[in-house]
Amino acid sequence: MRDDDRRTAIGLMSGTSVDGVDAALVETDGDAIHALGPFRSLAYDEAFRDRLRVVLGRPPEDGEEDLVRDLTLYHAEAVHGLLAESGLQADDVDVIGFHGQTVFHDPAAGVTCQIGDAPLLARETGIDVVADFRSADVAAGGEGAPFAPVFHVAMCREVERPVAVLNVGGVANVTWISPDGGAIAFDTGPGNAMIDDWVRRMAGLSCDAGGKLARRGTVDAARLARLLDNPYFDQPAPKSLDRDAFSSAPMEGANLEDGAATLTAFTAASVARARTILPAPPNRWLVSGGGRHNPAIMAALRRDLGASVEPVEAVGWNGDAIEAQAFAYLAVRSLRGLPLSYPQTTGVSRPVTGGTLHRCEA
Repeated sequence: MRDDDRRTAIGLMSGTSVDGVDAALVETDGDAIHALGPFRSLAYDEAFRDRLRVVLGRPPEDGEEDLVRDLTLYHAEAVHGLLAESGLQADDVDVIGFHGQTVFHDPAAGVTCQIGDAPLLARETGIDVVADFRSADVAAGGEGAPFAPVFHVAMCREVERPVAVLNVGGVANVTWISPDGGAIAFDTGPGNAMIDDWVRRMAGLSCDAGGKLARRGTVDAARLARLLDNPYFDQPAPKSLDRDAFSSAPMEGANLEDGAATLTAFTAASVARARTILPAPPNRWLVSGGGRHNPAIMAALRRDLGASVEPVEAVGWNGDAIEAQAFAYLAVRSLRGLPLSYPQTTGVSRPVTGGTLHRCEA
């Protein structure tokens, strides 16, 4: 730990797409970002993904301890790989930000659940771990999501504003940042999850790689209208979603390609609906997350938003690393007792810190 409050932190993220663990190295004092280090992604094997999918949408039950242990060991492996790639030892890292795997999110009931064994991760890596980032926010009346906006604000200090940072993961969320650095944030709707689930069910595929299926299909306007007829879109921000908040019932009877095209259009149309909540049109939309790799999603966003839509690489960021980098940053903020969430990002009544520290020697 340095006298100037800088820390070297590793952030870990396993998102709602349940495809693997992202790990990123960040040097920060919890305010300024002094350096962004290496990033790596460790894919889950398909059998483990299937085990994870079984527990999505509900709190964990007795007898699932092996799943939590195996998830944690994947995260430990990601840390070891990042250290080897960076040429660092465990003693060179001050803290790990361990998000865990969200399996259930219902803030209206005061519940958000991320699984993972933080004490085990600390023992396996020899590095202190901050985990359980979201519970304090939910306990204080917040949505518990999205949680990267404070990091987006820090990253956008040299970006022309107003700007919108759109993360298209399993769920999509936006952070709108004003010219003076203020922000609002909320989940816009589905990201990749409904598309992934559709092509898995219909064709046994993990995703619509390159948007090829969607580009061969035709958007079914009637089905899209049914998907968009959801009260969530009329709710004010801040607001958040569980991965499986939207029913795929309107897609029953559609073929593979038309279903992919319609669900892709649903993701983009949901983002377009979000424009009515923003205080002013952003100069540009910067897109992170796996969705930016899908040309069909990006084309639909450009069409529906009628604005500049670019991957975050356009401003020099790594769009695959953003979420993991955010939790490295949040871990350091937690150590310093700084807020992780704000009234305008999650709906809490006051800025709230959070996270629980687990010492590696404990």
